[in-house]
Amino acid sequence: MNSDTNSPADNVTVNGERFRIFISEEEISNRVNELATKLNHDYAGRTPTFIGILNGSFIFFSDLIRRIDVDCEIDFLKLSSYGDAKISSGNVKLLKDLNCQVTERDIIIVEDIIDSGLSIEFIKKLITRQMPRSFSVVTLLYKSDCVKIDFKVDYIGFQIPNRFVVGYGLDYAQKARNLRSVYVLDK
Repeated sequence: MNSDTNSPADNVTVNGERFRIFISEEEISNRVNELATKLNHDYAGRTPTFIGILNGSFIFFSDLIRRIDVDCEIDFLKLSSYGDAKISSGNVKLLKDLNCQVTERDIIIVEDIIDSGLSIEFIKKLITRQMPRSFSVVTLLYKSDCVKIDFKVDYIGFQIPNRFVVGYGLDYAQKARNLRSVYVLDK
């Protein structure tokens, strides 16, 4: 997962802090293809609703959904739990609710990262009380060392250590979302 090169292009500075490449654009693309292939297989003959969690998942969501071959619908939720900090505030707030029908539908949540698990717990409670046919989660990044949730995440792009990462939709005080790779804070 880590890059062995140390060229200047492999390092970025965000808000005065140095980050180094952690997961390359090519590795991400390959893994997104693998996840889409699995989802296409698992949902063949069904019409799932993919729900992207804004703002962080928008790039991953876009790349993933363009590789989905089954009939599907899309919607978005917007939550806040970080503000401008590097760690979660512990308070999850709903900023944009769903516009789609959830009852008796196959729901697939698309997250950029699951770290503390607070946001995904909030989402699961919000969605499951509306009685979907099924509820699944796909996440690009999963911090298995610090997640405390009582359910299995169905589709995981990369398991990563408990380190602060940016790029490919993930931000640091709203900056660095546009980076094509995932970068880790250089300690």
